[in-house]
Amino acid sequence: MINGHTEIIAHIGFPTHSFKSPQIYNPYFRSIGENSVVVPLACEARDYPQFLRAIFALRNIRGALVTMPHKMTTLNLVDVASPAAMVAGACNAVKKGADGRLLGDMFDGEGFSRALLRKGHPIKGSKVLIVGCGGVGSAIAAALAAHQPAMLRLHDRQAESAHALAQRLQTYFPATRVAVTDNDPAGMDTVINASPLGMNPDDPLPLDVQRLAPQTLVGDVVMAQTLTPLLAAAQQRGCPIQIGTDMLFEQIPVYLEYFGYPSTDAQTLRSLAQLEA
Repeated sequence: MINGHTEIIAHIGFPTHSFKSPQIYNPYFRSIGENSVVVPLACEARDYPQFLRAIFALRNIRGALVTMPHKMTTLNLVDVASPAAMVAGACNAVKKGADGRLLGDMFDGEGFSRALLRKGHPIKGSKVLIVGCGGVGSAIAAALAAHQPAMLRLHDRQAESAHALAQRLQTYFPATRVAVTDNDPAGMDTVINASPLGMNPDDPLPLDVQRLAPQTLVGDVVMAQTLTPLLAAAQQRGCPIQIGTDMLFEQIPVYLEYFGYPSTDAQTLRSLAQLEA
């Protein structure tokens, strides 16, 4: 029950209709008797800078989960950003430090890479295509680069985003081969849609699925539906897939530690989650 002692984790983004975190965190908090709640807050981009500062004036806020379209903006709004956030060029977690400064971190990439490794899918020495080089795509690229892939190919409809990410990766991971390319998935071991394509029913596919080899793992970060059109098409090609919530479940234990809660594992979170079909 929410009462006067309840602490809030704000889940900030726009739109909020695809948010899954409240359906995962809140059942977990109830299971451990923690008087906290994750609340979706629909904030548009023009209002976000002022809103982020304002919400941390609350005395009962524990932190904020940040999602599209605010992850990249957040990096310039916090007072201190972690190395992971600096490499990714984005933040998806914010909390207030003991000195009152806002601290930012990024966990998307770690969640995605953990999910791949849990499936037994290798990253080291592999060839990876990432479509979408915004906040989540940048975070995934940074996390994968730490596992020494043979090649990271980057594609974004905004070419400057892909080139900027490539430069950051070369700065922090000089041994990793990085190329800004088209979105052709042929010859790749792993293909990742980190773009918003798939959130809306009439979105085009982010790549040509006919160019996928059956052994290529296809991952999608879109959570508006479990089986996105891209993943459904990839399955028809015989490809293994990674759904958007896999990344979410694997990063939540890291979030819990960051916000000072008792942590758990992805399997426990899955058993408690109340996700809509």
